[in-house]
Amino acid sequence: MDWLNYHHLRYFWTAAKEGGIGKASAVMNLTQPTVSKQIKLLEEQLGEPLFDRKASGLELTEVGQHAFDYADEIFSLGQEFVESMKGISSQRPKKLRVGASDVLPKLISHRILAPVLSDDSNTHLICEEDTTERLLAELSIQRLDLVLTDAPIAGSVKVKAFNHFLGECGVTFFAESSFIKKLKGDFPANLNGARMLAPTDDTLIRRSLERWFASSSIRPRIVAEFKDSALMKVFGSDGEGIFPGPSVIADQICQEYGVEVIGSTNAVKESFYAISIERKVKHPAVMKITENARNNLFG
Repeated sequence: MDWLNYHHLRYFWTAAKEGGIGKASAVMNLTQPTVSKQIKLLEEQLGEPLFDRKASGLELTEVGQHAFDYADEIFSLGQEFVESMKGISSQRPKKLRVGASDVLPKLISHRILAPVLSDDSNTHLICEEDTTERLLAELSIQRLDLVLTDAPIAGSVKVKAFNHFLGECGVTFFAESSFIKKLKGDFPANLNGARMLAPTDDTLIRRSLERWFASSSIRPRIVAEFKDSALMKVFGSDGEGIFPGPSVIADQICQEYGVEVIGSTNAVKESFYAISIERKVKHPAVMKITENARNNLFG
């Protein structure tokens, strides 16, 4: 059986955490060759390089990032163990790693996650944004605890994970006030022929909007498409066109971007899901997220 040398692991962990061997050697009061040698021994034991040595400095390889995550947990638990043996009550925050899909409005992601940062919470939130596919891959190797997205995980995706429905809401249309004054007629007829900023056509909300437009005989003039909903709102606030957003955050959108509501519809729904590797949610922070979303945000 191969035993892990924790001294080697700590040298590697410190170098990754401090951003280089030079900084690690200063923190550990060791020479750079000593630290380099110990990391090299760990790489030989694992059979994989942990760093890419580039002109700009050291960068973690994919294996290196995986090793760093484990090392981080190992040394955090080690510190808790020492404190508990000394009779010290550990107040170390519990980490919650969340991936927010890049198709989600940032205001929605914030409203969903905000409860874990309440004053009585002992949670350290680590949040990253990427494509849903990439985040699910990270979830599958347990680098993430939770993924927030706008659709349930499909059966074709080879990741063993479970959907937790958070809620849904209708869609509201917004524009800058002087732009709205130029519109003719009542909602939703006043969308017909109007300049519109829309999500890209590979998103669920765009397909839902297209179906609603067709069934309502509305043909807006789509002048720009956006993957980033926040950027779409910035263009809208500058009077470039009408844009859609989740009705549940309509007040926030108006306040933050200085726009006004044209009208709302429940014929188009935006849904929101939390995806985890747990069939039944047990993580206290995740339970707080799901309960707040269902009872308060979308309830």
